[in-house]
Amino acid sequence: MLEIFGTLGPACQSPDVLEKMFLEGMTGIRLNMSHSGLKNSEKLLEHYRLAARRANISPELLIDLQGPEIRVGLLDQPFVLEKAASVYLCSQETLAQAGSFSPAPQGISAQIPVPGHILPALEPGDHLLLDDGKLELAIHSLSPFVTATVLRGGTLRSKKSLKIVGKSPAAPALTGQDRENIRLAKDYGVTALMQPFVTRGEELLEVRKELSKNHMEHTRIFAKIENKEGIQNIREILPYADYIVIARGDLGNDMPLWQLPAAQKELSEICRAEKKPFLAVTQMLASMAESPIPTRAEVSDIFHAVVDGADAVMATNETAVGKYPAEVIRYLAKTAEEGLKWRERQWKL
Repeated sequence: MLEIFGTLGPACQSPDVLEKMFLEGMTGIRLNMSHSGLKNSEKLLEHYRLAARRANISPELLIDLQGPEIRVGLLDQPFVLEKAASVYLCSQETLAQAGSFSPAPQGISAQIPVPGHILPALEPGDHLLLDDGKLELAIHSLSPFVTATVLRGGTLRSKKSLKIVGKSPAAPALTGQDRENIRLAKDYGVTALMQPFVTRGEELLEVRKELSKNHMEHTRIFAKIENKEGIQNIREILPYADYIVIARGDLGNDMPLWQLPAAQKELSEICRAEKKPFLAVTQMLASMAESPIPTRAEVSDIFHAVVDGADAVMATNETAVGKYPAEVIRYLAKTAEEGLKWRERQWKL
């Protein structure tokens, strides 16, 4: 049976909308812990449980941990980065201690808080991709402070992804917030979790130990492959993961986009050969954030992911903040079902 996941967010927070999503074929839902914690999501989860009872199903609840993923810190409000503007990168930890943004240095249009541990890894000429590559910066200077030039502008919001092209600064597999969410997971009915940026089997072993410590030994671990290092070490990772996640957002930031389809194909083939379930995610139906119907390319993408062996597919922003969350699940589920029919016919030959 295929698993069909949506993502909880403001667009689908009402029980009525969530019930429609379940009735359209959603079998589970993802809650992103990068933006909130379980305690802060009680109302959302209450609505989710009510909708599930109405739809008479027992869905999966999948929490997506922060892990070693690098993200922009908290902003006072979203702001626009104009192309060619200069920006200042500051430590989010130092900013938290100060309690507020200091005045921007002369000639600097904006300050961007980032995890302090990445600043020593930066060098002039480094490229930074923000919000799954929608925005791009180039490091200009490190002294007297870290400045960058905007190469590709747009609106920046809090907690958006940040990738240093060609570099992976060391970070712990689990944050303090991750450990707290795992401690609470059983009480909130969590059935699975996603671990970001997995590059080694030992990272998942640490997650498994934390689950065992909290009496959740049988909780499924979904290992997100989000960079080339994860692809290179995939066979080492497989024994420790219940599911492999082909997370095409950050994976596409770690290589030229034209190489991404081949990377997805490679991971699909390895998972199939090793009989390891896998999930395809990111921009499956991106146009439906604004449109009630998908593009032909999007439904073809979903179909081929399932034909290639995917055991699950997932919508993210499309249901969390898009205008048509129930319609997204309808197209996702029905297209995946067609892909499964084709796959079963082909595999019988």
